[in-house]
Amino acid sequence: MVLVLNGVLQTKCPQDSQTLFNSHPVYTETAGQLMAIQNKVIGPVGLLYVLQREYAGTVPSDKNVDIIGSGDATTCIIVVVRHSGSGAVALGHFDGCSTEEAVYAMIQKVQELAVGYPDGRLELQLAGGYVDPQSYSEKLFYSIMSAFHKQPVEIDLTLAFVGQLNTTIRNGIPSPIFYGIGVNVKTGEIFPATFPEKGPEEYLRTTRQLSSSGNQEILDVYDYNLGLLKIGPFNYKPLRGADLWLEQNDEFILHHLSTSPEVEPPHFVEQIRGTLKYMKENPFPAVTVFRDNRPHYFRRDEQSGLWMPVY
Repeated sequence: MVLVLNGVLQTKCPQDSQTLFNSHPVYTETAGQLMAIQNKVIGPVGLLYVLQREYAGTVPSDKNVDIIGSGDATTCIIVVVRHSGSGAVALGHFDGCSTEEAVYAMIQKVQELAVGYPDGRLELQLAGGYVDPQSYSEKLFYSIMSAFHKQPVEIDLTLAFVGQLNTTIRNGIPSPIFYGIGVNVKTGEIFPATFPEKGPEEYLRTTRQLSSSGNQEILDVYDYNLGLLKIGPFNYKPLRGADLWLEQNDEFILHHLSTSPEVEPPHFVEQIRGTLKYMKENPFPAVTVFRDNRPHYFRRDEQSGLWMPVY
């Protein structure tokens, strides 16, 4: 009995988003407040970007990170856990893989970062997902809510910009209103955002979405204590038929490698092609990418504000 909705401790988890909105109209109001904020285009300086199947956490005093965010969420849901007393925050991009493990890890991360701040509560904010034809988003919403409800700590849901609240009609089809959100690490402000640049090694990081072998975990990609962005190590099997995939037209790739082909952002196919090419050129990442099983580390450059490799 740990999920708090509109200030009330719950005995049961809501069965779906519609039940949540009907029972607690306050979430429709808070979603409206988010929708009233103009979408911000966030550049790479001071940004800690989280890709699908990743999460990261930090605190307001972190000199390396001003904004933590994620985008390109169609059927995915972006999850934010924040401690109101310390401002410690973690953000994850959930797609249905390892949901319970990731929820536990994010709560642990925020609790560790909030040590020394006895006052405050854990707050949960959800954004993303829409009324998609296969109900992927709705199933993911319930999975996330159930996972938080099982945790041995109280957590207060303060925002649920999901499902019908994040759905509009474009060209006659239901589509997400927003694809991404950012969190101002210093103030805790959450806002709609798009991210033209997604940080180092985007294609390598995206291989985990196209490879089912051992890549179901949602990885922690940031070490706050060291100020380092950490990629890997992880592995994937050689991609069969890589050349055949790369020969296909954009429409084919879109409809075979997306859960929501009608509403993907314009750069989706380009990103997938780049990732397929990367997997073709690096069929054995344990040998050619993560030599000696070493992660790739990046540190924020003080002059440019960009992530630079640490050798």
